[in-house]
Amino acid sequence: MMEKDSKIYVAGHRGMVGSAIVRELKRQGYNNLVLRTHSELDLCRQDQVEAFFAEEKPEYVFLAAAKVGGIMANQSALADFMYDNMILEMNVIHSAWKNDCKKLEFLGSSCIYPRMAPQPMTESCLLTSELEKTNEAYALAKISGLKYCEYLNRQYGTDYISVMPTNLYGPNDNYHPEHSHVLPALIRRFHEAKETGLKEVVCWGDGSPLREFLYVDDLANLCVFLMNHYSGNETVNAGTGKEITIKALSEMVARIVGYQGEIKWDAAKPNGTPRKLLDVSKAAKLGWTYKTELEEGIKRAYQDFLHNEMRVER
Repeated sequence: MMEKDSKIYVAGHRGMVGSAIVRELKRQGYNNLVLRTHSELDLCRQDQVEAFFAEEKPEYVFLAAAKVGGIMANQSALADFMYDNMILEMNVIHSAWKNDCKKLEFLGSSCIYPRMAPQPMTESCLLTSELEKTNEAYALAKISGLKYCEYLNRQYGTDYISVMPTNLYGPNDNYHPEHSHVLPALIRRFHEAKETGLKEVVCWGDGSPLREFLYVDDLANLCVFLMNHYSGNETVNAGTGKEITIKALSEMVARIVGYQGEIKWDAAKPNGTPRKLLDVSKAAKLGWTYKTELEEGIKRAYQDFLHNEMRVER
């Protein structure tokens, strides 16, 4: 269990997940947080990461730093996604181990599960069949980090865990027009369409894929919960156990934003994985469940967007 004055390092604290973890830690009274911006500490530089850990020696690490993006970003920068994610996670996990970190929590992503995994996806389906090609590079990097944690546990008896979030959204999301995920991209597109009076908005694919969404503050609550209550080599899924079609999601976002034009679908564009629902029974058995329903969460996310309209990738 983390003590209130335990030294806790949150890697990626300015991103959506990392900032939510910082909010949750502070809400629960943890007061000894170690934070570094990218300009202060480049996690892709091994020498910088080693020097940081040797000097600070954090007792607990939340590894929420990552290079992330939607279908277009993943397809256009395969090598960058693989290199940056693999290097930064290996640097942090290895340095945590070398400096006797008590516990590390690695943040994965549900997109690392097989493309055609049985639905809902259990933690045990990892690496049972081929990955979704559109984000294979990112998935391979994330799987490597998760497995490195497991192998350190097996070889050296460390207590390193991983959590596997579904699609996330909420405060501090990335609303970049090309590099964002589906929900923030929809918020931005419908908002701009409303502002400019566009008669129609064209969305990628046919609207049929099913997706699950978790409000990022709920994920942060689970991350702190797992750090205190879970140990094991297998990851833990983080989601709601509920899903929605991209078409229904688009209509919900348009309604919340106040866009009243027509939504059209470009079926020549890729859909991505047909379905990605997580089995969340493991987290439920541990005693955790989500709190924020999708409509309420999108309303909060839209308010965040309105106050951060120029938010793009850092």
